Amino acid sequence: MTLAETSEDDLVSRSRHGDREAYGLLVARHQEVAFRTAYVICGDATEAQDAAQEGFIKTYISLARFRDGAPFRPWLLRIVANEARNRRRSAGRREHLVALAAAQPDAGTASASAEVAVLARERRATLAAALGRLAADHREVLVLRYLLDLSEQECAAVLGCRLGTVKSRHARALTRLRAELADDPEEIAPDGHA
Repeated sequence: MTLAETSEDDLVSRSRHGDREAYGLLVARHQEVAFRTAYVICGDATEAQDAAQEGFIKTYISLARFRDGAPFRPWLLRIVANEARNRRRSAGRREHLVALAAAQPDAGTASASAEVAVLARERRATLAAALGRLAADHREVLVLRYLLDLSEQECAAVLGCRLGTVKSRHARALTRLRAELADDPEEIAPDGHA
């Protein structure tokens, strides 16, 4: 078995004992989701990249405190999320995190007609704007859950709160998002009329 085929638990164990190559593989496996998590919180690609890198460094330094048998990804993402929040606070940023949602391509857009592509882009922009008007805690839970496809348990670990808090925040966020979309004058009705 090659190092690349090694289980995550074994990579964590090797990393604890100073194996930098093993930790490099852990970083490679999780760098995209770490960056995306940081981006959700920072709203700035450069800040998100820095937060993710700093999160990986802090994770490496803290490996001795990692609980054996626990899932690594939520633990890592919580550290990255905390670093991103610290960066956002220290910079005084309260920017909206809509670029991520607006940048999500539709799978069928390339082969769709120009009209359908324009409508899809408008709907994404409308959704992104509505997400941007939500409170940060509501926006974060929706982006983590739906755009990053994290489970509720992983969301709880990343956000540093209980599962019940994630569930209630998620429900309130969806209700608020629906209200934002219903209030949006640009929202396109299902029959295609404004």
